[in-house]
Amino acid sequence: MLLAIDIGNTNIHLGLWDEGRWRLSWRARTVAEKMTDEYAVLVRNFLDAGGVKHDQISAVCMSSVVPSLTPAFEDLVRRYMKLEALSVSSRTNLGIAIAIDMPEQAGADRLCNAVALSQLYGAPAVCVDFGTSTNFDVLSANNEYVGGVIAPGIRLAQDALVSRAAQLHKVELQPPPEPIGRNTIHALQSGIFWGYVGMIESLLQRVIKQLDSTDTKIIATGGLAPVFKTHIDLIDEIAPELTLDGLRLIYELNAGGC
Repeated sequence: MLLAIDIGNTNIHLGLWDEGRWRLSWRARTVAEKMTDEYAVLVRNFLDAGGVKHDQISAVCMSSVVPSLTPAFEDLVRRYMKLEALSVSSRTNLGIAIAIDMPEQAGADRLCNAVALSQLYGAPAVCVDFGTSTNFDVLSANNEYVGGVIAPGIRLAQDALVSRAAQLHKVELQPPPEPIGRNTIHALQSGIFWGYVGMIESLLQRVIKQLDSTDTKIIATGGLAPVFKTHIDLIDEIAPELTLDGLRLIYELNAGGC
């Protein structure tokens, strides 16, 4: 069994790959101050939910964009599972070229997304990842990771707005009845929700134009992907486990299967 761990700024996504499927998939809040033993309890509870013990895990592959938690999870795997985790970076064998100016700056999760795009959907393709930031990861027709776009995540943008305006408060992230809001709540929803729809559509159109390919596949992932797919025709498919699939495929490429 393969344990995949994707450590993001907001959530930690755990996946257990067993017999050709994701047997378990959990998300937990990222707390950078937690210690190794505290996260060991989280992982134990995750495995217990599937009736799995630490010693049944045969391999661990992880990506992290939280530097302070990377050694904590590597230590966790070493101490509790007696394994060495494969930590994804630009130096890992990914099976695709990284054609950007500074490969070492590419987030491990973005590299996982690019690998999953390549092997599961083919090139050219774009992943729109709705996380703390809204990331576009781009795979060229030559099967190269050529970079992408990083924009503030919609929740982050909403938090920034309401924190600086005394008479504004959080609203549900959903479209209002009409684009023209007739009250403050609907006006906020229109600006935040339809504003992000417009941003994503415009960026996708520009990215596709630069790729110069009419058959570019657009794959969405992240918690808010289903909400936006309903309103963005350019999105072809939602892949909730895309980053975990990237971790799985990278492990298989480097260790010969799982």
